[in-house]
Amino acid sequence: MSNGQEIDIEFKPINYTQLKRLLKFLKPYTFLVVIASIITLLSSALGPLLPYLTKVGIDNYIAKNDIPGLFKIAFLILIVLLLNAGLRFVLTYIMQKVGQSVLLDIRTKVFEHVSKLSLRFYDKHPVGKLVTRVTNDVEVLNELFSSGVVMIIADLLLIGWIIGFMFYTNVELAALTLCILPFLILATSVFRKKVRIIFRDIRQKVSGMNSFLNEFITGIKVVKLFTQEKNQKEKFDSVNLAHTDLWLKTIFYYAIFFPVMDMLSTIALAIIIWYSAGNVLSGLMTVGTLIAFTQYAEMFFRPIRDLTEKYTTLQSAMASAERIFAILDTDEFIEEPVVALSIGELAKSIEFRNVSFSYDNEKWVLNDVSFIANKGETVAIVGATGAGKTSIINLLCRFYDYQSGEILFDGKSIKLINAEDLRSKIALVMQDVFLFARTIGENISLGLETIDNAKINEAALALGAYDFIHKLPNGINSDVMEGGTTLSSGQRQLLSFCRAYAKNPEILILDEATSNIDSETEQIIEKSLSKLLEGRTSIIIAHRLSTIKRADKIIVLHKGKVREEGTHKELLALNGIYARLYKLQYKDELAA
Repeated sequence: MSNGQEIDIEFKPINYTQLKRLLKFLKPYTFLVVIASIITLLSSALGPLLPYLTKVGIDNYIAKNDIPGLFKIAFLILIVLLLNAGLRFVLTYIMQKVGQSVLLDIRTKVFEHVSKLSLRFYDKHPVGKLVTRVTNDVEVLNELFSSGVVMIIADLLLIGWIIGFMFYTNVELAALTLCILPFLILATSVFRKKVRIIFRDIRQKVSGMNSFLNEFITGIKVVKLFTQEKNQKEKFDSVNLAHTDLWLKTIFYYAIFFPVMDMLSTIALAIIIWYSAGNVLSGLMTVGTLIAFTQYAEMFFRPIRDLTEKYTTLQSAMASAERIFAILDTDEFIEEPVVALSIGELAKSIEFRNVSFSYDNEKWVLNDVSFIANKGETVAIVGATGAGKTSIINLLCRFYDYQSGEILFDGKSIKLINAEDLRSKIALVMQDVFLFARTIGENISLGLETIDNAKINEAALALGAYDFIHKLPNGINSDVMEGGTTLSSGQRQLLSFCRAYAKNPEILILDEATSNIDSETEQIIEKSLSKLLEGRTSIIIAHRLSTIKRADKIIVLHKGKVREEGTHKELLALNGIYARLYKLQYKDELAA
């Protein structure tokens, strides 16, 4: 998955190493699987027993007009039917329970693994396809675990029992019935090869459809603004039609396969009747034997047909498993130290020392960057778009790891500090605020047990968000729509500031945090910004130079390098890059 493209999993012979790895998920449910296996063994024997009991009833009791004996054999047949039905019920319940439990375990494992992957992984993989892996591909495994493996064994045992009973009943008829087997194998082989390719293509289309829908819904405002609904509908129709066409192909092959199976079953039955007719009339064969074999012939084809479908299911599950394991085997993690250094309260400084960084190991975004943010200082980072400002934040939060140089937290390399511990010291307010589809309070606390309602209200009061929050129907318990679409951009940004304030971090980072807000909200934030920055080491990135005049130190980035450093007045006096940016932004005011 290194190139970010969708993995094309070819259908091929069953990978038994992969299957073995998949079946390890059954280990916690070994007892239930053993019980299911015993039930399968018993149930598979009871089915073929019924035609034999029918033969006994006809030949030994009906032919001899033995009514009491007939009632006994009829009662025995009823007991066998009820017992078989009961065993099937228990088997189905157990395997469905096992299947759903295994799916729960796999989904949890995949979700946990994906949540630990670095942002570099998400840069290369579309969200829709990752969702497909966690949902659709895991769901494909359901039939494998709930019925696939056990029912494959059950069908094989059933075929064995049927053949055994057939030869025990009549060797010649058994041999004649099995002569149709080569044609049966040929038909199932052709069907399997045709269908398995289509199922592979169907999964790829589903993955592509999910990616398209995710992108469409996420960008719905842009679609509507540029009146592209018709164009997007045509594109979706194309993807949807291709998916439908593939399913119609599978229906076509199934429509051919099942009649062929029925035809072969009928031919086998015809052979049995043709051979038996003369023998029954001559007394060499009983009527019970003929009737038993007609039942065996019908029963024999059913598990073979099921095995064909189960094999397709198995191949489909293996392809999905390969996709799932491709994610589970991805090791794009932020590398944690074997023995992490302890990290307390920031005592001295955060230092970037000759740091160089590239997202793709080719184009360098940062080149030999060095600066120091002392404890309690407010450091501003400015520069043109693409200068590398946000990349500095990404490295400090350890969303990515740098290729060379060092970032030091009180003289300790952040690579030697556990990333979770490091991030617990930091609150980040970004330009694009993400709100979850939860309550206002939950969006501020983000599940931290240390942030209760009192602290949420305290943060809202401190930062001027209290009034708008408590004008909502349920105050902090009001639900937020996905992405916060029912709130204004200023309100969403205020909530993100409250989120940071409530966390009470040692290090505060503002990444273009005031660029998308209205003037009224900006005034509210400006009044409380000093309270938010008070007593904290703060790093501010902003295009609006007015928001960084208060900084103790300003770092000017240009093409990934530190070009200037100083206070607002010092940099203006230097008459360099910062002075040009300032004059460009405030040329009208300066001219006045």
